[in-house]
Amino acid sequence: MTTGRTADPRPAIDAALARRLVDTQFPQWSALPLKLLEPAGSDHVIHRLGDDLAVRLPRHDGAVGQAAKESAWLPRLAPHLPLAIPVPVAVGEPDFGYPWPWAVSRWLDGEVATTESLADSPRAAVQLAEFLTALQTFVPDDCATGGGFAGVTEDLAGEPLAARDRATRAAIAELGGVFDAAAMTELWDAALDAPAWDRPPVWFHGDFHTGNLLTVDGRLSAVIDFGGLGVGDPACDLMIAYTLMSAGSRAAFRAALGVDDATWTRGRGWALATGLNAYTTYAAVSPTVAAQTSRQITEALIG
Repeated sequence: MTTGRTADPRPAIDAALARRLVDTQFPQWSALPLKLLEPAGSDHVIHRLGDDLAVRLPRHDGAVGQAAKESAWLPRLAPHLPLAIPVPVAVGEPDFGYPWPWAVSRWLDGEVATTESLADSPRAAVQLAEFLTALQTFVPDDCATGGGFAGVTEDLAGEPLAARDRATRAAIAELGGVFDAAAMTELWDAALDAPAWDRPPVWFHGDFHTGNLLTVDGRLSAVIDFGGLGVGDPACDLMIAYTLMSAGSRAAFRAALGVDDATWTRGRGWALATGLNAYTTYAAVSPTVAAQTSRQITEALIG
């Protein structure tokens, strides 16, 4: 008898699987304790391995390329950035029915950043602007004399904002009773009509929101989760101005980063689109996500 439900395509990931993968592929760490971190992220199940390592297993096929990407690029980026980022130490292979590559990286201490502690902090806003400036101005050694990023961008090209048009307009229609549909449509139209990035491509984080920032003693300490890392238009990273900052710190952030009007408008569009996507996907099952994305959408409409 069928239930009408679609089978969950995500592989089952438990501590026993993680233990077997680590012990067979990296026996040098087989004696280290393994502890599941909860709740799981939307892209990975994470276990802490001993005191100094983290095991990250992708939960769906959209996150499959992250282990290889981070292993290739984060060690090259880290020395140039003013905040700590994960340092990959190994990439594991599929095994025991688990279908995808997975990663082991250095553990980063810290608490996830919150709006309660940092929303009104111009210092944190400027720190984030400095981080993005350093990221955007990084040029790999093998590209410094080779005419820019030719040959580097093939697997790093970002998704254009226009690719989200259909889904964003559908979400606006669906949530017209929750948020101001006319204001959302006006912002979305303005973001799509804004002049495109016409300068050389630069690096962007690609998922630069509050949940991917760590703090120690209430101060920014690290940026994590570089699955969206790419090269192109940096407007997508401006979503941090709406997931974390208040109007005052947002102004400090924009001034420190030196963002022009067109890029700022596209950034507001990214904040709206990603906020709507997360709201429609998770708000019904997660009050925390509902609150976070409601704030993101509202702040993006404020500007």
